[in-house]
Amino acid sequence: MEKCKNHETNIANCNCTYEPCSRKGHCCECMLYHRKMKQLPACFFDKENERTYDRSFRNFVKMLK
Repeated sequence: MEKCKNHETNIANCNCTYEPCSRKGHCCECMLYHRKMKQLPACFFDKENERTYDRSFRNFVKMLK
């Protein structure tokens, strides 16, 4: 994967705790992947909800309530 010019900034702000993820720091690829899976990426979730790895829209809405 080609390194994004914003990679260092993206990594510093990425809250994804899924360690084998190859998309960390590559926000465009991350968004595309999760959109195809009908999910949202980790950056949409607070720390507690991100750690569940439930990236569903339903979990996102539940978190907001």
